[in-house]
Amino acid sequence: MLLDVTVLAGSRNAALLGPGFPLPLEQPFTTRQALESGISRWRLHRLVREGYLRRLLKGVYVAAQTPDSLLLRAEALVSVVPTHAVVTDWTAVWLFTGLLPPNDHLAVPAISMFLPAGKGRLRNQLCDSGERTFVTGDFLTIGGLRVTTPLRTAWDMGRLAHRDRALSGMDGLLRHDPSMREEMVGGVERFRRQRGVVQLRELAPLADARAESPGESVLRLRWLDLRSLPAPTPQVPIFDDRGVRIHRLDLGVEKLRFSVEYDGEEFHSTNEDLVHDERRREWIRRERGWLIVPVRKHNVFGATRDIEGILYEGVREARRRLGERLR
Repeated sequence: MLLDVTVLAGSRNAALLGPGFPLPLEQPFTTRQALESGISRWRLHRLVREGYLRRLLKGVYVAAQTPDSLLLRAEALVSVVPTHAVVTDWTAVWLFTGLLPPNDHLAVPAISMFLPAGKGRLRNQLCDSGERTFVTGDFLTIGGLRVTTPLRTAWDMGRLAHRDRALSGMDGLLRHDPSMREEMVGGVERFRRQRGVVQLRELAPLADARAESPGESVLRLRWLDLRSLPAPTPQVPIFDDRGVRIHRLDLGVEKLRFSVEYDGEEFHSTNEDLVHDERRREWIRRERGWLIVPVRKHNVFGATRDIEGILYEGVREARRRLGERLR
C-alpha cells in the first residue's frame, strides 16, 4: 500500500502517516521528491487537505506529526532558497548557541534570512528577510545554509535588534566563543555611519560571556541603565568555609552583599526547582549575610515591570544592613 496510515495514541484520534510512507516522516520534502517517490500531485494535495501533511513553504511539505522547530524550518529552506541567501540575526544566534530570544522559549520564531545588497528579498511565511551588505569572511556554511559568523552576528545583533534582544544575543555568542570579545569591541567602527552603530557602540563593551540566559542579560541591562546604582557582577561566587565555591548568584554587588536572581519559567517552575532555589538562597542569606531578591518575567518585561523600583529599594536596604554591620 502506497500510503500506510495509522492512528497514533494521544493524537485525538487523528489519522497520521505511518512507517509505510515512502519519504522520511521527520524531514521536509519537496514536490519533486514526492513525485519521484510515486506520490502524484493529486494525492499530495489530498494529504495536505486531509491533515496528513502540512505545507511549510510553496512546494515543501512535512508529515503533520513532526514538531515544528527552527532546525526543521532551516531544513525546509535549504531546498528552495538561493545559495547566496544568508541566515542572520537571532536565527544565527540560535544555530551557534541553542538560545532563543527572551520570552520566546515556547515559540518558534521566524527565520532571519537576508540576501546580499541588490539581490532583493525572500518572500515566504517562514522568513524575516531583506537585503544586507556582506564582505568576504562574514559567513560560513552550516547544514547547506550560509550563516553569518558569530562575530558578524554579534555586530548585527548589537546594531539592528531591540536592546533587550541585542544584548541577550551578544552575551550568548560571547559565551559560545569568549575569545572574540576583543575583536567584537574593536571592530565596531567598521559600521560607522551605518544604521544602529550608536547602539552597537553602547552595547559591545557591556556584552558578557558570564550571562547564562537571555533573562539574566536583560536583568543586567535594566540594572546598568540605572547609572546611580553600583554596577552588578554576573555569576558572583559563594564559597564554603574551606574556600571551595559551592554556589553562584546571577547578579550581585559583593561589597553590599546584594543580589538579584532571574527565575525564568524554563528552569524555575517545578516544585523541585523552587525548593532547591529556596534552600540555596536561605543558606547564603543565613551563613553569608546576603540580601537576595528573586524576580520573574513580569518584574523585568512589559509595561507594568517594576524591576527599577526593586533594584533601588534593594540597594537602599543593603546599604542600611551594611551600616548596621559596621557599627
